[in-house]
Amino acid sequence: MSDVQKNRTSVDIYGIQYIIIGTESPSHIRLVASMVDDKMREISSKNPSLGSNKLAVLTAVNAVNDYIKAKDRIEQLENELKRVKD
Repeated sequence: MSDVQKNRTSVDIYGIQYIIIGTESPSHIRLVASMVDDKMREISSKNPSLGSNKLAVLTAVNAVNDYIKAKDRIEQLENELKRVKD
Protein backbone atom coordinates (compact mmCIF):
# COMPACT_ATOMS: atom_id res chain seq x y z
CA MET A 1 0.00 0.00 0.00
CA SER A 2 1.02 3.58 -0.54
CA ASP A 3 2.35 5.74 2.28
CA VAL A 4 0.61 8.82 0.84
CA GLN A 5 -2.07 10.12 3.19
CA LYS A 6 -5.45 10.62 1.60
CA ASN A 7 -7.86 13.24 2.87
CA ARG A 8 -11.64 12.93 2.90
CA THR A 9 -13.30 16.27 2.36
CA SER A 10 -17.02 16.96 2.25
CA VAL A 11 -18.02 19.55 -0.35
CA ASP A 12 -21.23 20.92 -1.82
CA ILE A 13 -21.40 21.30 -5.59
CA TYR A 14 -24.59 22.65 -7.10
CA GLY A 15 -26.61 21.64 -4.06
CA ILE A 16 -25.30 18.08 -3.80
CA GLN A 17 -22.92 16.84 -1.10
CA TYR A 18 -19.86 14.91 -2.24
CA ILE A 19 -17.03 13.28 -0.33
CA ILE A 20 -13.82 13.89 -2.25
CA ILE A 21 -10.91 11.60 -1.40
CA GLY A 22 -7.46 12.67 -2.49
CA THR A 23 -3.94 13.58 -1.49
CA GLU A 24 -4.55 17.31 -1.85
CA SER A 25 -5.24 19.42 1.21
CA PRO A 26 -8.87 19.88 2.26
CA SER A 27 -8.57 23.62 1.53
CA HIS A 28 -7.43 22.86 -2.02
CA ILE A 29 -10.27 20.39 -2.53
CA ARG A 30 -12.77 22.95 -1.21
CA LEU A 31 -11.34 25.60 -3.57
CA VAL A 32 -11.68 23.29 -6.58
CA ALA A 33 -15.24 22.34 -5.57
CA SER A 34 -16.14 25.99 -5.10
CA MET A 35 -14.83 26.87 -8.55
CA VAL A 36 -16.81 24.00 -10.12
CA ASP A 37 -19.92 25.12 -8.24
CA ASP A 38 -19.43 28.73 -9.38
CA LYS A 39 -18.99 27.67 -13.02
CA MET A 40 -22.06 25.42 -12.90
CA ARG A 41 -24.13 28.26 -11.46
CA GLU A 42 -22.81 30.69 -14.08
CA ILE A 43 -23.70 28.34 -16.93
CA SER A 44 -27.06 27.50 -15.38
CA SER A 45 -27.96 31.19 -15.04
CA LYS A 46 -27.46 31.59 -18.81
CA ASN A 47 -29.23 28.29 -19.66
CA PRO A 48 -31.80 27.63 -16.92
CA SER A 49 -33.48 24.77 -18.79
CA LEU A 50 -30.35 22.58 -18.81
CA GLY A 51 -30.54 19.31 -16.93
CA SER A 52 -27.82 18.54 -14.43
CA ASN A 53 -26.07 16.04 -16.74
CA LYS A 54 -25.76 18.53 -19.59
CA LEU A 55 -24.78 21.23 -17.13
CA ALA A 56 -22.01 19.02 -15.75
CA VAL A 57 -20.72 18.23 -19.25
CA LEU A 58 -20.69 21.91 -20.25
CA THR A 59 -18.87 22.74 -17.01
CA ALA A 60 -16.26 20.08 -17.79
CA VAL A 61 -15.88 21.40 -21.35
CA ASN A 62 -15.33 24.92 -19.99
CA ALA A 63 -12.79 23.67 -17.44
CA VAL A 64 -10.80 21.71 -20.03
CA ASN A 65 -10.91 24.69 -22.40
CA ASP A 66 -9.48 26.92 -19.66
CA TYR A 67 -6.82 24.29 -18.89
CA ILE A 68 -5.72 24.04 -22.54
CA LYS A 69 -5.51 27.83 -22.85
CA ALA A 70 -3.42 28.05 -19.67
CA LYS A 71 -1.17 25.19 -20.77
CA ASP A 72 -0.64 26.82 -24.19
CA ARG A 73 0.16 30.16 -22.52
CA ILE A 74 2.70 28.51 -20.20
CA GLU A 75 4.34 26.81 -23.19
CA GLN A 76 4.45 30.13 -25.03
CA LEU A 77 6.05 31.87 -22.03
CA GLU A 78 8.57 29.04 -21.56
CA ASN A 79 9.60 29.31 -25.23
CA GLU A 80 9.89 33.08 -24.89
CA LEU A 81 12.05 32.69 -21.77
CA LYS A 82 14.24 30.14 -23.55
CA ARG A 83 14.76 32.56 -26.47
CA VAL A 84 15.71 35.36 -24.07
CA LYS A 85 18.19 33.11 -22.25
CA ASP A 86 19.85 31.95 -25.49
